[in-house]
Amino acid sequence: MHRPARHAFDVLGDPVRRRILELLVRGELNAGSITEVIQKEFGITQAGVSQHLKALRKSGFVQVRVEGPKRIYSLDSKPLQEIDAWISQFHGFWKKHLYSLTDEIARGKAKRREDDRS
Repeated sequence: MHRPARHAFDVLGDPVRRRILELLVRGELNAGSITEVIQKEFGITQAGVSQHLKALRKSGFVQVRVEGPKRIYSLDSKPLQEIDAWISQFHGFWKKHLYSLTDEIARGKAKRREDDRS
């Protein structure tokens, strides 16, 4: 499980690729629509966007199908599920700290209520 997650993090290390995935989480988009947004936000060329789409496709994060002259991209959740599974091994660590934080917040609220009554 560690190898796929590391590879996925390498792919997702790029902000352009993360943004493309954010766009696709809402649904399918054609390459032109993706390119338009990415060019506005990052100022890269159409060829640059194509390279990012290719990297996402090769790594399995997106799927593409051809409809006439258009390439339609969609999100493939499998790599994201692998990342989630890998990260889940750390949930216990965070839960302990979050429970401590929750307890501390509750103590602070109780003390403020006490102080307000005084």
